[in-house]
Amino acid sequence: MPLDPSGFGSLAERAAELNRRYRHHAAVSVLEHALGDPDVGEIALVSSFGAESVVLLHMVSVMLPSLPVLFIDTEMLFPETLAYQAEVAERLGLTDVRVIRAARAEIALEDPEGSLHLRDPDACCALRKARPLERALEGFDGWITGRKRFQGGARAALEFFEAEGEVRLKVNPLAHWGREDVQDYIVNNRLPRHPLVAQGYLSIGCAPCTTPVLGGEGERAGRWRGRGKTECGIHFLNGRAVRGPLPEAAE
Repeated sequence: MPLDPSGFGSLAERAAELNRRYRHHAAVSVLEHALGDPDVGEIALVSSFGAESVVLLHMVSVMLPSLPVLFIDTEMLFPETLAYQAEVAERLGLTDVRVIRAARAEIALEDPEGSLHLRDPDACCALRKARPLERALEGFDGWITGRKRFQGGARAALEFFEAEGEVRLKVNPLAHWGREDVQDYIVNNRLPRHPLVAQGYLSIGCAPCTTPVLGGEGERAGRWRGRGKTECGIHFLNGRAVRGPLPEAAE
């Protein structure tokens, strides 16, 4: 059952308390507590099954393989991503992977030719990612993401727990990890890598909007290259990137 908010303050206050409570905990401990802390409530893991997703997927498979895992299939993903998603889910024994897609009627109305990403990538992300995810998250008190501070941009100030207005909590267990921590975890646990990583794709989204990263570039430089866009919108609230509790006036 979803968390009963009675007796609690605002979500921003709850996120602040959770950050205080787990400030000095390691990533595995933060995730473990998030899965059982009544102040977090019912949560799901949202995973792109991208370049680094296997880390959190593996942690969840060890702690709670029945946790709902939401995978957004935009129907514009690389074939390698779809194959990798199926491989990883089976190998790790994840028992509740839910494939999320946009409503057929909305696709027919807003992007019948599949070219919306060329005209308006923000609208395409809203149609194929943000809105389907919002529907899928109904009934959950929070969701787990794999975002990290070292990815830069709007992610540089991440905390373990965030408030999405007064809607739900967001949990970022790997917020303080560095790139070397991610790679060490994958190697030490002998986890399969996304096949496109070897080709220079360090952040993997939809095929039309993702390119390899060149030497010296940031990890997400290959996303929406040349468009001044760095996020798909699922981490935005009211048009703003959510990095922590929002000012009351912005909620």
